[in-house]
Amino acid sequence: MILNEIFVKLFFLTMIFVVFSCATIKDEKYAIIETGKGKMIVKFFPDIAPKHVESFKALIEQDYFNGTTFHRVIPGFVIQGGDPNSKDDDRFNDGMGGHAGKYFGIGDENNPETWTVPAEFNEKPHKRGILSMARSQNPDSGGSQFFVCVDNVPQLDNNYTVFGEVISGLEVIDKIVNSSTPGTQNPSYRGPDRDNPLEAVKMDISLVSASELDLE
Repeated sequence: MILNEIFVKLFFLTMIFVVFSCATIKDEKYAIIETGKGKMIVKFFPDIAPKHVESFKALIEQDYFNGTTFHRVIPGFVIQGGDPNSKDDDRFNDGMGGHAGKYFGIGDENNPETWTVPAEFNEKPHKRGILSMARSQNPDSGGSQFFVCVDNVPQLDNNYTVFGEVISGLEVIDKIVNSSTPGTQNPSYRGPDRDNPLEAVKMDISLVSASELDLE
């Protein structure tokens, strides 16, 4: 009798766990990056980079990325975007702007323009499709600019924070990285917009749940 009661309790506990897990998966948020060259779906890694995921989601909810461009595309390396400066017509200030989506103790709490995300370097390798945070020489200088790896780039491992991965739309990365740039038209050109597509690759980013994507 006692064994039967224990079995029943374990069964119900297991079922509760399964139901809770399924609900959690269905509520998980993914990012949809829409461009003129196609759509990418991004899965986040909050377990290894919680602050970066939180910041990125906060910026998405503010429509911060909408109208920005992929301003740096390098075949065999990365496509980079997320700079609000890329919304204007000045190609030479692209790559210089952006800030974190919330205050993480770095910068002036009363001035969002100064907010950055502290480094959360992890063991996740920078392989093709990985979403990672761009930064300056200061490890804690991540803001809104991000990059997606076009190929495996192990030299970036443990030096930049991986916080997500493209799980659908890898072919879109290839279309973007093959955009014509001043550098591809003139290899000797060394201007600051050398890797910036001549035809702007604009993006809109939104958050959707797993149930909306019908993901298993």
